[in-house]
Amino acid sequence: MANMSLKKVEMPLLDPKQRSTNFEEVALGYSEEMAMEEAGRCLHCPTKPCVSGCPVSVKIPQFIEKVAQGKFEEAYHIIHETSALPAVCGRVCPQETQCEQKCVRGLKGESVAIGRLERFVADWYREHIDTAIQKPQSNGHKVAIVGSGPAGLTCAGDLAKEGYQVSVFEALHVAGGVLMYGIPEFRLPKDIVQNEIEGLKQMGVDIQTNVVIGRSESVDDLFEAGYEAVFIGSGAGLPNFMNMPGENLNGVYSANEFLTRCNLMKAYKEDSDTPIQRPKKAVIVGGGNVAMDAARCAKRLGVEEVMIVYRRSMEELPARKEEVEHAMEEGIQFHLLTNPVRVLGDEQGWVCGVECVEMELGEPDESGRRRPVEIKDSNFVLSADCMIMAIGTSPNPLIRSTTANLETNRKGCIISDEQGQTTREGVFAGGDAVTGAATVILAMGAGKKAAAAIDGYIQNKK
Repeated sequence: MANMSLKKVEMPLLDPKQRSTNFEEVALGYSEEMAMEEAGRCLHCPTKPCVSGCPVSVKIPQFIEKVAQGKFEEAYHIIHETSALPAVCGRVCPQETQCEQKCVRGLKGESVAIGRLERFVADWYREHIDTAIQKPQSNGHKVAIVGSGPAGLTCAGDLAKEGYQVSVFEALHVAGGVLMYGIPEFRLPKDIVQNEIEGLKQMGVDIQTNVVIGRSESVDDLFEAGYEAVFIGSGAGLPNFMNMPGENLNGVYSANEFLTRCNLMKAYKEDSDTPIQRPKKAVIVGGGNVAMDAARCAKRLGVEEVMIVYRRSMEELPARKEEVEHAMEEGIQFHLLTNPVRVLGDEQGWVCGVECVEMELGEPDESGRRRPVEIKDSNFVLSADCMIMAIGTSPNPLIRSTTANLETNRKGCIISDEQGQTTREGVFAGGDAVTGAATVILAMGAGKKAAAAIDGYIQNKK
């Protein structure tokens, strides 16, 4: 008998006052009983609309059915058939705009908590099962992966399953890409990321860190070393700025730098050697998940007043709803319909304020959202000694500038078809390097498609 409750089983959370002072994970996860209760809400629709909303095509009703029966190990294996990173996806994937948005239960209540169930299954398996993953038999072919973020790891995992000898080249000293440097510990604990990566290593994936493709070696060098195809999943790590007066003052960060210092380099720890500013008042510019991450990290570093400045209204805010709610619970201030125009500095060259203007919403622009329009003579100043720019990123130009016949668009994104094939034969690409900054799960979906295309490309060359 299905559980016909209109509401999801609530996810236990750390108390806002407690969590805003530390980097412990905010969401505590379901118990076995909670997971089975929530799984009972699934109607097992014959058309499986939720699966069509999943970029990696997880067999959602099948794994949920196993959860309802208490067969958690079987549920994990069903998820792992198509997803190499279930513990990651269960935490940071925007299910509310993908699989859960398609859920029939959402028509007259809340959708089934697919993401929470995926997280539960992955965590349960990690905590209870200690079986080594079997390395597939080699098929004799070599593929190189550039970047160890979600696109690269997914592509590597799918190819390893088919017996390919896969080498992943990561520029940083730790594998994981944006999962390690961009997403805070309180949303995605780093030991969980490394556990997922360890599973890929057991499958035979070779991960080499501190290798900057385009500098240490080129794409051409990889082909000369015997790799038959190259997948570029190098992400979008080049931060965008607004080019307004004062952006070169001390105390102005890109969100990339600020979050990398916090997350990858552990600047929040008292014994860390990584320097980071601990201001009294911080302005974060932007309204996406990265802005929420930066604001919530700043709060945890002891910043007394954390202000998010966003030029549209709450309805247009692109961040996940739960991240916005968590930020508000933690005391983050929101200055909406507000846009910065100048950074003010003191005599020592440090930020002392941010001049802003008020905005109003006009007609929709090409994105479908109403265009923000400046209100004349509405200038005002927010007192601050730090400003963090979280208005998006672009792909690093290093690979495109060192790889012949690899075309990019005007934003510097690599041009590829739907399967990831670029304009250079044997070179495939996916994730943020192609789309610009997007979500973890979309990058994983791109890595999955590219893996299938690489397999077809190599097998057809025989």
